[in-house]
Amino acid sequence: MSRTVAISILILAAALEATGDAIIRMGLHTHSISHRIVLFLLAALILFAYGWSVNVPPWDFGKLLGLYVVFFFLFAQLLSWILFKQVPSLSVIVGGVLILAGGVVISLGKV
Repeated sequence: MSRTVAISILILAAALEATGDAIIRMGLHTHSISHRIVLFLLAALILFAYGWSVNVPPWDFGKLLGLYVVFFFLFAQLLSWILFKQVPSLSVIVGGVLILAGGVVISLGKV
């Protein structure tokens, strides 16, 4: 599998996981039982797609985990900002820079 395909799958997986988590959060804060059930079912389908997307490819996921964590962090912060109007604090931004640096080190490291 090419590096481009692997990175594309990781981006898709991170988007699916962050979106599924956000939909669960919306369901937890919804008062209508029917709306809550629909959101939970939708989240379950999306999180299943996430699990499938990271486990089907023939790769060593542990080696790609650093890069995946970067993508997940970015999608989670973006969705938190857009859907829940939660602007990242300075400590989240600084921590995110450290996550990004760690992902680069893990992804590019040869040892």
